[in-house]
Amino acid sequence: MDYLEKDGIRFAAPLVEFVDSKCIPGSGLTADAFWAGAAKIFKEFSGENDRLLQVREDLQAKIDAWHGANPGPITDHDAYEAFLREIGYIVPEPEPFQITTANVDPEIATMAGPQLVVPSLNARFVLNAANARWGSLYDAFYGTDALPGEAKGPGYDEERGAQVVDKAKSLLDEFVPLASGSHKDVTGYKVVNGALEPALKDPSLFAGFTGLPDNPDSVLFKQNGLHIQVLIDRSTNVGSTDPAGVTDILMEAALTTIVDLEDSVAAVDCTDKIDAYTNWLGLMNGDLEETFQKGGKPLTRSLNGDKDITTPDGKAKTLQGRSTLLVRNVGHLMKTEAVLLEDGSQAPEGVMDALITNLISLRDVGPEGRRVNSPAGSIYVVKPKMHGPEEVAFTDRLFAAVEDLLGLARNTIKVGVMDEERRTSANLAACIKAVSGRIVFINTGFLDRTGDEIHTSMKAGAMIPKTDMKGTDWIAAYEERNVAIGLACGLSGKAQIGKGMWAAPDRMGDMLEQKIGHPKTGANTAWVPSPTAATLHAIHYHQVDVMGLRDEIAKKPCPSLKPLLSVPLAKDTNWPADVVERELENNAQGILGYVVRWIDQGVGCSKVPDINDIGLMEDRATLRISSQHMANWLMHGICTKEQVDAAFERMAKKVDEQNAGDAAYEPMAPKFDGLAFEASKALVFEGAVQPSGYTEPLLHAFRVKKKAEQGA
Repeated sequence: MDYLEKDGIRFAAPLVEFVDSKCIPGSGLTADAFWAGAAKIFKEFSGENDRLLQVREDLQAKIDAWHGANPGPITDHDAYEAFLREIGYIVPEPEPFQITTANVDPEIATMAGPQLVVPSLNARFVLNAANARWGSLYDAFYGTDALPGEAKGPGYDEERGAQVVDKAKSLLDEFVPLASGSHKDVTGYKVVNGALEPALKDPSLFAGFTGLPDNPDSVLFKQNGLHIQVLIDRSTNVGSTDPAGVTDILMEAALTTIVDLEDSVAAVDCTDKIDAYTNWLGLMNGDLEETFQKGGKPLTRSLNGDKDITTPDGKAKTLQGRSTLLVRNVGHLMKTEAVLLEDGSQAPEGVMDALITNLISLRDVGPEGRRVNSPAGSIYVVKPKMHGPEEVAFTDRLFAAVEDLLGLARNTIKVGVMDEERRTSANLAACIKAVSGRIVFINTGFLDRTGDEIHTSMKAGAMIPKTDMKGTDWIAAYEERNVAIGLACGLSGKAQIGKGMWAAPDRMGDMLEQKIGHPKTGANTAWVPSPTAATLHAIHYHQVDVMGLRDEIAKKPCPSLKPLLSVPLAKDTNWPADVVERELENNAQGILGYVVRWIDQGVGCSKVPDINDIGLMEDRATLRISSQHMANWLMHGICTKEQVDAAFERMAKKVDEQNAGDAAYEPMAPKFDGLAFEASKALVFEGAVQPSGYTEPLLHAFRVKKKAEQGA
């Protein structure tokens, strides 16, 4: 690859061309000024980045040594906690404080609703997610198992349609009840003197209409901060049979979307990164489009416009038509070939992300910015995989340096801190304090957090089966502490407190039953795997007044560190052989099913069948927990290398069968010598020595080899 030197730092020529031709125009910067500033930032922050990574390794070595000297379950928790404080793993708790974050859009600060995470490399998925601010409730019920049964026949199933309409109007009766009667019996909606007829039990829930007052095209309601739009059109198949002419009900759904450069993408070289940045640029410009085949015909998708409505008092108002977008940069660990430092080594990829994604975001918040994604004038960056407050403070300083380069006021770049590493969980208040002027997001995530839990205490002993992890004391403390500490630090009304992903996009009935638990915790967002899931999850935020719950939740005592630091070790490891085999197969199948797409096809997130053929939306976090669990059992003699090898070979055959319909798929059996199979095993056999148990270093190395094989 050709490089261009800028003040001693070498930047890949394709990256320079992309920035100069696509990102600099309209930014208010010159190319020379940007590259000079970028070179200075790489010189200033790269060494510190490496030092922080070494701190991780040093702490891990001390913890490994402690467990070597104190093997098995921890019996003296006070001594264990004192040790963690002595080595600096746990830092002193800060004095009570409140965050000072300002200029935050309501979708993040004051509203409660679903959040999507979408791989930045897939333009079609990105557009679907950005447009998922409004979703059809009729479609979500009609085509999923959210209602019992399923649609029959290739055409419209009137029986299923009637079932959908009945359920949807029951929800209207629940959320925006009429003064008398049911929405099912309404023969027409109209607006008279600023009020809806038929009258609502609570007239304040009527938010507006489109069309003419006496013959509206739609009427809008607003409850718990979220809109519901009832569409009226008697010319459609559905509307012509509906007493009121209702043809659909739209839910305000995905308030926010994280456009992901990290766990859900396979971006391993400069070309991949430019492709990802290009989609972020299209979103900030508002001109991203994607043409694809659907039903044998080309279809072009672009970003939805806003909704123009008339308020009850007759005034014009515009509602956001798209999800508010956050961009997830990579963490501190990985390096990039796109930038070479003065000594010829690769530069931190996270520093490059900070520079390029925020430069692109000037299209929205810069001097000539559109102010479409963030009318409040902020850039929202989610930063994953930070370990403790020192690493969070590093990000704060990095973002400040980028703001200075881009001519932005301090704290224009907001940060979302993902609470997915054990050292961050144990020091969450201190982490929030380190970015108290720019924090807009904290969340919990079971998979990565459990992967780090296993790796941190890898040498303590054998862990409990993976499926038992969700019932542990540390998980309960982790989830409760995240919300409690967030509320105590003043995030309510200024930032999001989020919960994790519902991974099964085909099991919407189960999601409707179970995921209401997330808003009940006081979290004002939670991750969903698809726009359809966002539409259905929005129901929960009408059923639960999250903001109203928070005062009571804040009165509850915050769980102490003791349960959070309880290591999930098995007390009795004398499991029957079939239990061990089943656990190994479950982990191996999950690893193979994801890795084979990552390595061979460059797919970082997709619906992957699990061992029971249930499709789950998987990303790298899945690999981290599964590979770390297998590595732990191998280390402590629960299984042998031969058993692990055999499980991988059996499951490779199963994964081959599950992907038989994919023309691009490369079978692993019977030779078991492909790069994807080799990578999957390496994640386990080398898992104990991977930094923090992360999968990126191995995945990237094998994907680079595969791309070379493919001539890509």
